[in-house]
Amino acid sequence: MSLPNTGGENGGLSADGRCRVVIENMTPQVDGGRFAVKRVVGEQVVVQADVFCDGHDELAALLLYRHENEEQWHKVPMEHLGNDRWEARFAVSALGTCYYTIAARVDHFLTWHKDLAKRFAVGQDLAVDREIGARLCEAAGLRAGSGHAGELREWASRIRQAPDDATAVRLAEDPQLAALMAVHYDPQLVTQAEVELRITVERERALFSAWYEFFPRSSCGEEGRHGTFADCERLLPEIARMGFDVIYFPPIHPIGRINRKGKNNSTVAEDDDPGSPWAIGAEEGGHTEILPELGTLEDFRRLIGRAAELGLEVAMDIAFQCAPDHPYVRRHPAWFRWRPDGSVQYAENPPKKYQDIIPFDFESAEWQDLWQELKEVFRYWIAQGVKIFRVDNPHTKPFGFWEYAIGEIKGEHPDTIFLSEAFTRPKVTYRLAKLGFSQSYTYFSWRNTKWELEQYMRELATPPVRDFFRPNFWPNTPDILPEVLQYGGKPAFIIRFILAATLSSNYGIYGPPFEQFVNAGMPGKEEYKDSEKYEIRCWDWGNSEHMRELIARINQIRRDNPALQTTWNMHFCETDNDNLLCYVKSTEERDNLLLIAVNLDPFHTQAGKIRLPMESLGLSPGHPFLAHDLLGEGRNIWHSEWNTIELDPHQLPAAIFRLYPRLRREQDFDYFM
Repeated sequence: MSLPNTGGENGGLSADGRCRVVIENMTPQVDGGRFAVKRVVGEQVVVQADVFCDGHDELAALLLYRHENEEQWHKVPMEHLGNDRWEARFAVSALGTCYYTIAARVDHFLTWHKDLAKRFAVGQDLAVDREIGARLCEAAGLRAGSGHAGELREWASRIRQAPDDATAVRLAEDPQLAALMAVHYDPQLVTQAEVELRITVERERALFSAWYEFFPRSSCGEEGRHGTFADCERLLPEIARMGFDVIYFPPIHPIGRINRKGKNNSTVAEDDDPGSPWAIGAEEGGHTEILPELGTLEDFRRLIGRAAELGLEVAMDIAFQCAPDHPYVRRHPAWFRWRPDGSVQYAENPPKKYQDIIPFDFESAEWQDLWQELKEVFRYWIAQGVKIFRVDNPHTKPFGFWEYAIGEIKGEHPDTIFLSEAFTRPKVTYRLAKLGFSQSYTYFSWRNTKWELEQYMRELATPPVRDFFRPNFWPNTPDILPEVLQYGGKPAFIIRFILAATLSSNYGIYGPPFEQFVNAGMPGKEEYKDSEKYEIRCWDWGNSEHMRELIARINQIRRDNPALQTTWNMHFCETDNDNLLCYVKSTEERDNLLLIAVNLDPFHTQAGKIRLPMESLGLSPGHPFLAHDLLGEGRNIWHSEWNTIELDPHQLPAAIFRLYPRLRREQDFDYFM
């Protein structure tokens, strides 16, 4: 075996050979550091690693972290958890990129101190050991410079001149000396982890948000009239009252006329059919223009401003595809694929055909110009005041493009949020999240049974997935009317809404049809009949058959209870009825404890026993605690880990209990005893 050699001094031996500590298995990390971990401002980052060395020496480890705009590392001492595993944590405090790593060393002073105490306990002579400790202090003093050099020399003298070994041991245990020695160690003997890991730090809305989707063209509520941005403004107060904080519009751009789709995706359009908003581009313009029927750019800016006054943000749909009459097709024909007969290749996923849409050719020889142009689309709308984008079908564009575009945009505007609409294979969905998407659509729409929901949530909440993938749960979308909503009636809508809003801290609804229990689907398909994608729907915004009050109540509960403002703090409870899904969510300090119970059966009342994780919640068996139902306003006093619940789907198929671990007793009064 050859000696370490870096071609340096000392006969070619590397100074690293004296650094005896090994650092392995640092977490959190995504793909060995290839991608960044995600957090929002204020979130804790809990860092762990295996740290060990040869022999029996004591170790010291430091967590190092810094923001991209800082040059110096912040240092946090790590705690030994046992079995060579170490941990420390810090809170991210600024948008952008944060870096972290670990440095560790053999702690010769701590090793000396502990061995000194052991030798003293069995009556060994400590003369030589006291001298070793004094010399350690003197060496640290030489490294300390003028600041603490004198103090450390004084400590060395006191240890040498201590009247007896017991005094020397007490001096070695002094916290002041330990603090000095912890600072003035030999930096040449420090091992630093081989990688510096990254964190993408985003704003709170990336973690906690409630989305309401509606089509601006259907906002007027009058038959035969095209909705406008001004009509949308009139809807904003009610959407804000319901507790939403993001309104999401499908594409607002000019809609192509060539191959325009008719009602229910018909390939033949009538003269008055408005077409699909996702068929972007016409002679009026493309991705940076607004459909004239909706209003002007100034109208759109005014809408954004009015939304902000109400605590709402406007999210735009970005769909990188074109109608055949999009200006790009004429100006940049090389960005598209052309068939042997001279026609342009439209989008299709055989046997499905989308004749009104043509995809970009990302393998074009002019791919660099294409990438830059599409990036400029984001920059244009950011300049108009948009900071949230729902991206349509990102899985049909190259991964490299998204890493480039999102990286460039977030480098300039770190408060931008990207939602990935990719209903595709899990590995593809996860890759897009790793590349920079802040939130992602999920398979929640098709997870209905207790087993399916529990398994899926455990997958999402287990590292490394939880460190890069933020789910956004949607019980419906304009593309998806799940089977359970089609046959389950109003109870199914309520069940799926409460699950979405309490399982995930990010959720959304395709609003008007959801809140009004619209469940007419195309025969044999999970698609809406008379889909708003292809026609203007005149929603009755004053319809008495709606769930707006329940939506408002749930959103208020979400805002009032921090336990619902993250997705990962979940513990599923054991039940004796598979139709009951029960889970606890709590803050780390356990000052906000919630128990959510949902009847998954939209047809029948279900009852059963729930087993609470008493110890993890800080609850003591035999001691009474209050369970306050935040939905039904009922109150129960429970005493044990097993408690009974009954839920009628035709009344209220769910309960959200806030648990108060301690009831007042006579000992709480000042005059007791």
